[in-house]
Amino acid sequence: MTGAGVSPIRVLDLIQSSLRGGIGAVQTPPQAERLLREAALRVTEPRKAVLSAVHEHPHSDTETLLAATRARLGSVSHQTVYDVLRVLTDAGLVRRFQPAGSVARYEARVGDNHHHLVCRSCGVVSDVDCAIGETPCLTASDDAGFRIDEAEIVYWGLCPACQSPPAGR
Repeated sequence: MTGAGVSPIRVLDLIQSSLRGGIGAVQTPPQAERLLREAALRVTEPRKAVLSAVHEHPHSDTETLLAATRARLGSVSHQTVYDVLRVLTDAGLVRRFQPAGSVARYEARVGDNHHHLVCRSCGVVSDVDCAIGETPCLTASDDAGFRIDEAEIVYWGLCPACQSPPAGR
């Protein structure tokens, strides 16, 4: 799923809707349980909720994932969410990345060598596939004997919304 994380306002909308049990109530996808079992992980409500939150809110930070998890479960500690994110990352179900000067972010797009675009102004993050064709980013000019299996490239710039002049100017 490609996208830019979720704004704090959108997270609050999701939480309020979920607490009201409204049309937009957040539900745990059945795939979360299957993915946990396939990774030989114990299936718990916090793990299902955090994994679902990462799938629904790609490129989110821990605070956003905590809010989404609390919307689902009602009460969960920061430490539980941190622990679950570590377990999911170690199991390869979630990818953690941290653009320079930013908090860690999490995404469920794993198993490929994609990169990220980050807006210098608003911080929105978008996926970008590796260069067309083969993965030239995995071929270093001097690999120093390493067997390279991943390259982490972050492109920085201004997103389309931040390139536009503010209204009223």
